Amino acid sequence: MPQKGMNLVMKPSIMVGPVLRIERTSIYDGQGLRTVLFLKGCPLRCRWCSTPESQEATLQKGYARNRCVGCGMCVRSCPEGALTMDEDGLKVITDSSKCQNCFVCVAKCLQSAHKRYGSLLSVQEVVREIVKDEIFFFHSGGGVTISGGEPLCQADFVAEVLRECRELGIHTAIETSFYAPYESIAKVLPWLNVLYVDLKHMDRKFHKQWVGRDNSLILDNLREIDQTSEPLEIVVRLPLVPGANDSDSNLSATAEFCKSLKKLIEIELLPYHRLGLETYRNLGRDYLLQELVPPSSESITERANFLALQNPGVPIRVGRGFS
Repeated sequence: MPQKGMNLVMKPSIMVGPVLRIERTSIYDGQGLRTVLFLKGCPLRCRWCSTPESQEATLQKGYARNRCVGCGMCVRSCPEGALTMDEDGLKVITDSSKCQNCFVCVAKCLQSAHKRYGSLLSVQEVVREIVKDEIFFFHSGGGVTISGGEPLCQADFVAEVLRECRELGIHTAIETSFYAPYESIAKVLPWLNVLYVDLKHMDRKFHKQWVGRDNSLILDNLREIDQTSEPLEIVVRLPLVPGANDSDSNLSATAEFCKSLKKLIEIELLPYHRLGLETYRNLGRDYLLQELVPPSSESITERANFLALQNPGVPIRVGRGFS
């Protein structure tokens, strides 16, 4: 099992990476119907992150208490003795010092109360899954999109997946925060058709406050990639979070920066949502924006129109929300 922060795992002639899940026939992650490969591991900690199970590079176990019926099957099956029932016999308690993430409890639980987040897959296994959807790519003009977590944390793994897909004639894209060494970006560039980059906040101080790191590396990477000769299209995405980055000043600064990008084809607004709350509970984590309400459709439209006025030469699109 990879340790936290590990880029990938090497077995004899096999490159393996921690994959969160594979979703099929998505219409929200690029042109046409897309197969989306979600990877584990991310250097950022956005307060609004709706996929907390993607943040750690290691495979994780979750527990949905509302699904548990207290049968005790998992307790009796655990080879490490890491599970016990609480005094009321209604909740399973995990001793993290004993749990080895063997996921026997996940296999034994008939109610799906125990959950496994992530699997170790090889490049070949991933590509085989992607190729199953070739017929949809052909008829819709779609392809594969690699998302996260942060795909650039596994740059070698991602580059190999993209390379094999391109050799098969499959359209390729990644969704990234761009918080990575440029050397990692350079590894995937030759195999990319479209690059989706999040600009979470233009102010360095507020970016660090909301995301955990400042934005200087992200902006530098965008400027540098825009100067390359790669035939690459860039879509800038702004996760629209009320009270965090939806102000006139931040939208104006975003538009001003985007004016300098020659490869930019579109700006996409991704409205804030709360779909990850259950996963936070399953992981035993607190959600930091409990009181924040998703923006109304009227507010989203108004913010999109404001942004369009700041940068009239670039199409503005409203997406489904961020992942």
